[in-house]
Amino acid sequence: MQKLTLLDGPKFQITIQRLCHQLIENHNDFSDSVILGIQPRGIYLANRIVAEIEKLFPNNPILTGNLDITFFRDDFKEGILNPSSTQIDFIIEGKKVILMDDVLWTGRTIRSAMDAMQAFGRPAKVELLTLVDRRYSRHVPIEADYIGIKVDTINSQKVKVSWKETDGEDKVTLLSEE
Repeated sequence: MQKLTLLDGPKFQITIQRLCHQLIENHNDFSDSVILGIQPRGIYLANRIVAEIEKLFPNNPILTGNLDITFFRDDFKEGILNPSSTQIDFIIEGKKVILMDDVLWTGRTIRSAMDAMQAFGRPAKVELLTLVDRRYSRHVPIEADYIGIKVDTINSQKVKVSWKETDGEDKVTLLSEE
């Protein structure tokens, strides 16, 4: 298997900071905005983004939650999924919701997340932030508003995002069969 590092070290951190600044430009003090990390790996991105923004604006807490989409997936019946827990202790009615996931590929995860979040109210607007956008592989017409990096891949390739919190390092790797 071939491994190609797409993002790591200082470039990884700069990418996170750039995404934070883009969010700040569009959401100001986040008083009308909430951030939802999609379980399981989008929560690491959401936590990192929120931590960076709160460093810049320590007196502006951001409403943040974790969204489990397991029971809303179209492949749930296959029995290969492990449910996580949704942790949202606020209503999203009338708020601008920023969904976050580490990799956008087919768009099916995002479609499921939009269904899952309806239990918490009807948002005024929904945006998507993703660290990696795997273009040209969509099954549903979904596009990210904020993108860390864009990668052109084929279906046999895999994009792996490693997080310091769970994997010991921040890194994006493209894995290809030889």
